[in-house]
Amino acid sequence: MKNWQEIITHTTFRTIDHTDIHTFEDRPYTALTSFAIDDALALSVSNAYSPPVIRMWKHPKTVVLGIPDSRLPYIEDGVRFLSAKGYNVIVRNSGGLAVALDEGVLNVSLILPDIRHVSINEGYEAMYHFIKHMLKDLSSQIQAYEIVGSYCPGDYDLSIGGVKFAGISQRRVRDAAAIQIYLDIEGNSTERANDIKTFYERSIQGEDTRFTYPTVNPVVMGSISSLTNKQVTVPDMQSRVIQTIENLSTTIIQEPFSAYEREQFYKRYDQMIKRNELIRSFQ
Repeated sequence: MKNWQEIITHTTFRTIDHTDIHTFEDRPYTALTSFAIDDALALSVSNAYSPPVIRMWKHPKTVVLGIPDSRLPYIEDGVRFLSAKGYNVIVRNSGGLAVALDEGVLNVSLILPDIRHVSINEGYEAMYHFIKHMLKDLSSQIQAYEIVGSYCPGDYDLSIGGVKFAGISQRRVRDAAAIQIYLDIEGNSTERANDIKTFYERSIQGEDTRFTYPTVNPVVMGSISSLTNKQVTVPDMQSRVIQTIENLSTTIIQEPFSAYEREQFYKRYDQMIKRNELIRSFQ
């Protein structure tokens, strides 16, 4: 297996901060927009039109569903519950299940080229060790394994003391990968978990399902601030992300979207709109 630094280290990295914008290329800036942006960037990186990218993004109260969630027997009831709680609800185009986002959650996308030479697990391992390295002064106890009772459970749940604070997904587009992680940094993790728990209860209503959905236990979900007993903020974490990527490259650049990236963004955005037609009708 390749060392994580071999996978992430590149001479030049392009950084993009989308944590404080409201529109993008004349489109409303929602989580739906974010997934289209990452696809456009992955295509650009795959074609070597752009160097590798690290992109930071966040959204106000949003629940991002996985494709299996859209097949829940009473999905309409679940989405209406979330909407009444003030959430925007979308279905993403990458793996996993429901995740709750808000102003205390930072998303980081690592968009890397030449991914045909990197296995799926190596991609996950690279992000895990990147975060572990980035947070080494806050905790030496970060582990990656499935946290039973968490929302969006997976082999690469990141936890401290058995309490999950982050989850990783991965989307491959041609010869690039967008390795995406959500980091629960501050705020009310228990409330987020309770809302996802109720969403599944309303969406399943005791029916048997072919797919096994999580029975969410809010006790196993937490924030970096609560788990380290240190007041960590989203801007603090953004600084850590940039400092860490600077240590893994020699040049950091910032570039606006190119004409090619805008063209690909609009195509992917339209695809996301189509994917979300049914869910949008419930809100």
